[in-house]
Amino acid sequence: MFIHIGEGKVISKKNIIGIFDLETTSISKKTREFLKSSEKRKTVEYIGYEIPKTYVVTNKKVYITQISSQTLQKRAERNDSIGTENQ
Repeated sequence: MFIHIGEGKVISKKNIIGIFDLETTSISKKTREFLKSSEKRKTVEYIGYEIPKTYVVTNKKVYITQISSQTLQKRAERNDSIGTENQ
């Protein structure tokens, strides 16, 4: 199954390690270091041009998207088709 993470981008749910709220988790120094090191390794992909709300960690990349972590979590829990509602 796949999950729509914004701007027409879909990723495989089996590759998702975690879905994180950017505002609440970026308070941690470890999180900021992780995101900074991911940027240096060029494994970060920004989805859209609006204010980012969430980052999705997969086994290969970190996706930063404007869709809320709650919406992405709901989509990930679905067992049917790609979700595009509640953006």
